[in-house]
Amino acid sequence: MDTKIIFVYCLCDDLLKALGHREDPQCQVSDAEILTTALVAALEFGGYFKRAHRFLHETGYLPRRLSASRFVRRLHRCEPFVGPLFHVLASLGHQLNTENLYIIDSFPLPVCDNIRIRRCRRYQGEAWRGYQASKRRYFYGLKIHLLVTVQGQPVEFFLTPGADSDAKALKQYVFDLPDQATITGDKAYNDYDYEDLLEDAGLHLQPLRKKNSKRPHEPPLTYLMSSARHAVETTGSLIERLLPKHIHSVTAAGFELKTAFFILACSLNFLF
Repeated sequence: MDTKIIFVYCLCDDLLKALGHREDPQCQVSDAEILTTALVAALEFGGYFKRAHRFLHETGYLPRRLSASRFVRRLHRCEPFVGPLFHVLASLGHQLNTENLYIIDSFPLPVCDNIRIRRCRRYQGEAWRGYQASKRRYFYGLKIHLLVTVQGQPVEFFLTPGADSDAKALKQYVFDLPDQATITGDKAYNDYDYEDLLEDAGLHLQPLRKKNSKRPHEPPLTYLMSSARHAVETTGSLIERLLPKHIHSVTAAGFELKTAFFILACSLNFLF
């Protein structure tokens, strides 16, 4: 754990310096320490910031300690640095992905049990009720959309309401990938017009085909794409392993910020 904590702090501190970030001289706890605490909480403490903050203080990693409410306010102020931090880790994933193959998929992220939907205050409305076809059940919350390398390293992610389809989310991916990269996914991502558009941009979208597809793949290619999808399924399982049974948050913004740190933590684990 010591190696991880030191690495995370150095990574956060170097990133903030590279971005030219300046802190208030009156701050007793730096933003790098705030980000480090949040990542350690996601890695080792199930997202409980208070426990991680107390652990780092008692073991001497953090010389000063903030109150729980003050820490949360400081963490929300650091939210703009989560994206750049993820992109730094994603760039390492691109370098290791010599196959130039990427996989996309989505995973449900329930906010509450179905029996508590009417009492949910963070999200309200039918837009958040989604259906998980693999388990034949409904859930209430968000969807995590992932783009990973063939090794499983996340290189892009975003969240959508649970009712949004994968076909709709396909057009929300940035696809900041190397030239001539190949992208595969399940049958929900079949969109011939968008495939042609990406082809013009130097990217090859080749999802699994439906039985009545007008552009069927050869059986060997279908087998290779099906095998490659195991990487994104494994990554989804690794993120689910980090997630607690219940993500404690008061607001929707806090819930989404905690989710982002869990995905960052999963990305960090690929480096160790």
